[in-house]
Amino acid sequence: MTRPKLLFVAAAIALAHTVAQATPAAAGPALDPLNPFAKVSTLPFHYPAFDKIKDEHFKPAFEAGMREQLREVEAIANNKAAPTFDNTIVAMERSGQLLYRVSTTFSNLQGANTNDTLDAIDSEMQPRLAAHQDTIYLNDKLYQRVKSLYDKRDKLKLDAESKHLLERYHRDFVRAGARLSSADKEKLKAYNSEIAGLMSKFAQNTLKEANASALVVDTRAELAGLSDAQIDAAALEAKKRGQDGKFVLTIANTTGQPALAQLANRTTRERLMAASLARGSRGGEFDNREVATRIAKLRAEKATLLGYPNFAAYWLEESTAKTPETVNKLLAELAGPAVNNARKEAAEIQKVIDAENGGFKVASYDWAYYTDKVRAAKYSFDASQLKPYFELNNVMLNGVFYAANKEYGISFKERHDLPVYNPDVRVFDVFDANGKQLAIFLMDLYARPNKQGGAWMNEYVSQSALLGNHPVVANHLNIPKPPAGEPTLLTWDEVRTAFHEFGHALHGMFSNVKYPTFGSGNLPRDFVEYPSQVNEMWASWPEVLANYAKHYQTGAPMPRELLDKVLATKKFNMGYMTTENLASFLLDQRWHQLTPSQIPTDVLAFEAKALHDAGLDFAPVPPRYRTTYFLHAFPAGYSAGCYGYLWSEKLDADTVEWFKQNGGLSRKNGDHFRQTLLSRGSSADAMDLFRNFRGRDADIKPLLERRGLTAE
Repeated sequence: MTRPKLLFVAAAIALAHTVAQATPAAAGPALDPLNPFAKVSTLPFHYPAFDKIKDEHFKPAFEAGMREQLREVEAIANNKAAPTFDNTIVAMERSGQLLYRVSTTFSNLQGANTNDTLDAIDSEMQPRLAAHQDTIYLNDKLYQRVKSLYDKRDKLKLDAESKHLLERYHRDFVRAGARLSSADKEKLKAYNSEIAGLMSKFAQNTLKEANASALVVDTRAELAGLSDAQIDAAALEAKKRGQDGKFVLTIANTTGQPALAQLANRTTRERLMAASLARGSRGGEFDNREVATRIAKLRAEKATLLGYPNFAAYWLEESTAKTPETVNKLLAELAGPAVNNARKEAAEIQKVIDAENGGFKVASYDWAYYTDKVRAAKYSFDASQLKPYFELNNVMLNGVFYAANKEYGISFKERHDLPVYNPDVRVFDVFDANGKQLAIFLMDLYARPNKQGGAWMNEYVSQSALLGNHPVVANHLNIPKPPAGEPTLLTWDEVRTAFHEFGHALHGMFSNVKYPTFGSGNLPRDFVEYPSQVNEMWASWPEVLANYAKHYQTGAPMPRELLDKVLATKKFNMGYMTTENLASFLLDQRWHQLTPSQIPTDVLAFEAKALHDAGLDFAPVPPRYRTTYFLHAFPAGYSAGCYGYLWSEKLDADTVEWFKQNGGLSRKNGDHFRQTLLSRGSSADAMDLFRNFRGRDADIKPLLERRGLTAE
């Protein structure tokens, strides 16, 4: 995923996870020149000076940045000269650079390396930043200047990208409430302010609850099935938490936990799954039930105020799907086949359980453990056979980077002279095929307690020809760090995730747009995942796999027969994976398609009914994310847009077919993909970009085939 980040939209710092308002920043002194954010970083490509940035620098920089941008915007709004594209639209694109610097760095660090101080700053600043955003969007003088240009846009002789920018500004002003009455604008400000604070609270609760929900066990025997290194890591985690002599399994962001695939003790598996499922709904200070319902109600009220039937209708207007009805149809069409496939997979698992005289029916906490046994029976191997061939450094340098070099001609050189915010972060210069430096890439791959769960890409500096900025992008994973001296061996899912997130990074690196608003992160949420999903194809591409899948001890390549089995199992367990994702996508839509009067008081009962009504209430396959820890849907920028992963996969599957039909991994193919789509950001309509690349609309057949959802 791309981490929802701070974006310039209509010259405001449009936090993708923040749409709120409080009180505009008041006049105040200039920022202390010794504050690292006071001036543009002098490091290459304006790379952040992490060694100089301290927690106490953020709040004054935020405040000064808001004051500075409001002065800039007021000057634009009160300009006595007639509105022109340059003195209005371009001027807004140039505004707010101080706020941009502090916001991007803060947002990224608060996700990747937070602490109590940063969390407190986040809680305070979210409503204030949102107020700042509304102060700009709801400035009637500013809107009238934009509107006057929009009304005569066909006569301004603008190039295509500039015209698209003008249309984008007008649309964003209208959607932000620029046409509302004064009274309704005040209501909107109140909604936005409260939403911002609640989203920050939801995100912080989710991280703290995950840490508080870690499973404590008393003996090594309870962890049978894990490797000695994993058990030692659990012992070390317990010691860090003041529970020397015990063992702690930390909780990942998803419902399913990695250790479930290995734990032989069914009681331990059950306890781990129960801890995961209960997050945010078990009472206590980190309970998210009331936070979620209040966010849903406020979003519904805001949508109604703006003239939409519900928040999903408001949000999806900017997507490629366009309407809730289109999304509902997609989910409904796939739900039945997905669950049917999952039931067939469950029946296969049950046969293994019965053959072992297990004496129980398959439950959610059994699935991953017995799936590996089914896989072993069907394909004569289990997933653990793969890990020795997936050493982290090999995967990244000889897999992810190698594929990018073959496809696009880019190359990488690690550097150690730039500061980092954590010793585990690695930094690379990225060079284009002509030898010119293209970007700087940060690689932050290990899990830690103060890091947001999941995997994501973000940008510290977004490319813009107008501002002369070059990309500084980062990938974040949450791979458990082994004890010192032990290799980092990945699962196949972690390998695919590494390729996926680097697809986002490529999108940011290859951006070649004029205006900051059109960066790759500003694409519709049901399109932005598409290029990253395409990049996953190279993980199992024979030439690429052969280059990185080598035994970490001997260097021997993965045997061909094992590679063949990997490729043969690509559809294996697809019913489970499709069902767990569909269940989450369905919950996201059901919450955001409610009117204000329909918001439930019982979160878990609402969730259960929604899944039942959709035919997705298959107990062995719980939603990938439940409501109370659903970061994508509540504090993040995917609210009402989580279906976008599946929507994007339709484009991805069709694109993979195109690559196969045209010779696969080659510079010619990569250059075409880069020139027609990856470099364009959001400078044109997303589906027009796809058609420019593909030559036609997407075909859904490759997606159905990939997920095994075609008729038998």
